[in-house]
Amino acid sequence: MNNTIIKSLALVLTAACIGCTDLEERPVGLLAPESLFNTSRDVEIAIFGAYGWIASERLYGRQFVTAIMLRSDMVDIGDRGTPAERQQVNDFNMDDNNGMVNQFWPYWYQVISAANAGIAGAEIVDMDADMKNRLVAEARFIRGFSYFHLVRNFGDIPYIDYFIDDPQSVKDISKTPTAQVYAGILADLEFAKQYLPDQQPNNIRSRPTKGTAASYLATVHLTLQDYAKAHEEAKWVIDNRGRFGYELENDFQDLFRAELANNMREHIFAVEFLGQQSGGGGANDDLMAAMTGIRGADELGWSVCVPSMNVFNTWDDRDYRKAVSFAHEAPVGGVMAPYTQFQNTQRPHIAKYRRYPGNSNAEGRYSDHNYAAMRFAEVLLTAAEAAAEVNNGPTAEAIGYVNEVRARARNAAGVQGTFPEDVPTGLSKEDFINLVLDERRLELAFEYKRWYDIQRRNLGDVVFKGANSLEPHANFDANRDYLMPLPRIELDVNPNLLPQNPGY
Repeated sequence: MNNTIIKSLALVLTAACIGCTDLEERPVGLLAPESLFNTSRDVEIAIFGAYGWIASERLYGRQFVTAIMLRSDMVDIGDRGTPAERQQVNDFNMDDNNGMVNQFWPYWYQVISAANAGIAGAEIVDMDADMKNRLVAEARFIRGFSYFHLVRNFGDIPYIDYFIDDPQSVKDISKTPTAQVYAGILADLEFAKQYLPDQQPNNIRSRPTKGTAASYLATVHLTLQDYAKAHEEAKWVIDNRGRFGYELENDFQDLFRAELANNMREHIFAVEFLGQQSGGGGANDDLMAAMTGIRGADELGWSVCVPSMNVFNTWDDRDYRKAVSFAHEAPVGGVMAPYTQFQNTQRPHIAKYRRYPGNSNAEGRYSDHNYAAMRFAEVLLTAAEAAAEVNNGPTAEAIGYVNEVRARARNAAGVQGTFPEDVPTGLSKEDFINLVLDERRLELAFEYKRWYDIQRRNLGDVVFKGANSLEPHANFDANRDYLMPLPRIELDVNPNLLPQNPGY
């Protein structure tokens, strides 16, 4: 699908929205959907344009995913020569002019603008009702997916759910309360669940299905602590795994082999990159292999996102997922060297993206990776956590979901091991929830999930200040640091977006 997406970035004409801070200096003019959309294919191109913005350097190619990875307790700064904007995100000393936020904030709104354009186009194009509903459902899923990221990182935000045909109409827009943003997200995902197909053509995983929408409904409800609905949605996906073609991959390593990424059974929604291709605006520019790779090693990297030693040392060596997740040695000058001899950052590095980037350049950039924004293992663990909350403790069902994830982890490239063991019986609710959260931390390590778990469970003081902190940050402030600052440039142009988030 990527060739179409890259072309779509040039073809789709979406109106200016939040993020275009110079409306008066460079007005983009007035656009109307009736002048842009004549066929269902035009609508589809707008939707593909939205995917193209997601698979860009500003979002899943580097800036956004790096920010939420550094924000967690699983990834630290390696090379301290990296730009200060990254260190600020990692060290909880951001200001409201942070360069990473300034780059990814407007791109999320470009995704939303493209989705809104597709929805508006579908309403005016004469097409079959089923086709119309399917395309609108796809666009609404993308919109809900985008706002879900934005609201978790910024709280109250501008919420735009319509096509902007006059940029002046939004230059004075105000913020929408978080609860209303979530209501819009849930409405979009419910519509998507109703009208999306069970499977996309060729079973492609970079376009959503009913199962994708339900999986995200489960995650949104989990975030909102509506555990009954989270359990209902996650269990529906699990019970219908055959209908949607979902199952765990046999070998955990295969999930991170770019050459195997297309249409992977475990992927519920993937952000797809295409090797050695790029477009305007950073489209298809994936740098995560380079960002996590080892500076000075023969397989080139930059040592920017590097876990602390505590993350590595506290992970049981018997867990096959540790071997997949880390590079603790690498060839340097043709000779295999341990991490203690790495030239820049003497710590084990993340291997999930650098080890097998597929068709890419020498640094792993412009990779073939399909990044799993949602995979079936996460749905199993969501169901387990929600079921334990609903039933005030672990049930056989909840334990079974965790054991399914652990059973796969025991398959070390075809060699069956005994670790991690099945979940013991008799755990209290608190102990089981903590076990599930830690299982998520390991199973989904470095996949841009951990920060959201810390945030939704209000764990910041524990994981950054506690005795067992993996990455201590004594300055973490729960009154400030669960949210990022809104970009100062946006507030300067539009004071209606005030007040700034607390502490910035």
